[in-house]
Amino acid sequence: MRDAHSHCEALVRRADRDRFIASLFAPAAARRHLFALYAFNIEVARTREVVRDPMAGAIRLQWWHDALAGAGREAAGHPVASALFETIARHHLPAQPLIELVEARRCDFDDEPMATWSDLESYARRTAGNLFASAARILAPDEPDVAEAARAAGIAYALTRLLAVFELHAARRQSYLPRELLQHHGVERHAVFAGQRSPPLARALAEARGRARAHYADFFGCAGSLPQAVVPVFLPLALVPGLLARLDRHAGPSVVEMSPWRRQWMLVRAARRGFPPP
Repeated sequence: MRDAHSHCEALVRRADRDRFIASLFAPAAARRHLFALYAFNIEVARTREVVRDPMAGAIRLQWWHDALAGAGREAAGHPVASALFETIARHHLPAQPLIELVEARRCDFDDEPMATWSDLESYARRTAGNLFASAARILAPDEPDVAEAARAAGIAYALTRLLAVFELHAARRQSYLPRELLQHHGVERHAVFAGQRSPPLARALAEARGRARAHYADFFGCAGSLPQAVVPVFLPLALVPGLLARLDRHAGPSVVEMSPWRRQWMLVRAARRGFPPP
C-alpha cells in the first residue's frame, strides 16, 4: 500500500502542482490520503486526453463508477484505486460524491455544448465541488459542514480553469460555454472552433468571468468561518482572482497561466494571510 500512496504522491506532484503544494500545509499523516484523492481526480479528469475514442472513454469511466459502487472490489492491481479505497475506508468517505464526479466527466466526451448555465455549474459542483468537500472531510471529519463553501469554491475554481484553457478546448472542437450564453451574445460555435476572435465572443467570455467572480465572492464570504483544519484543501482558490485578472487583460480566447513560482507564492501567502478579496 505504501507503494500505491507513493505513486499517488508522485502523480499529484507532476500533474496537479497547486494541490500538491497546498497539501504540504496539511498534517503530515493526512497528506497521503489527500494525494490518493487528488490522484483519483487526475485519473478521471484526464480521460479525454489519454483516450480519444468516446466508447473507450466511457468504458474507463464506467470502471471507476463500478469500482466505487462496489466499495473497491475492482481496485486490485491499480495503484491509484488501491490507495483511494484505503483512504475511503480510513476516513469513512461517502462514495456517492466521487461517483457523481465520475458521472459528470462523461460530459467531457460530448461535442455538443451544455444547454444552460445551470448545467455548467452543476458540472463544476459535481467535479471540483465534490473534490473540495471530500478532501475537507479527510482533514476535519468532525467539523461543521463545509458544503456551501465547497459548492462555491468548486464552481469558481472550475469555471476559472475552463476559461484559462478555453483556446485548447476550442482547438479540439470542445467548448464548455453554455449554449444559452453563446446564443445571447450571437456567437456561432464554428467561429469559436476556428479560433476567430470577435466582440460577441469577448462579451460572452467577460460574462463567464463575471460568473466565476460571483462564485468566488460567495466562497470568500464563507472563508472566514471555515475551520482552520480544512484551509489547506481550499488554498488553490487563492489563484482565482489573479487568473481572472489576467483573462480580463487578454480580452479574447487565450491560454492563460501563471509562472510556477508565482503560483507557489500565492498559495503560501494565502496559507499565512488568508484568501485574497474578490
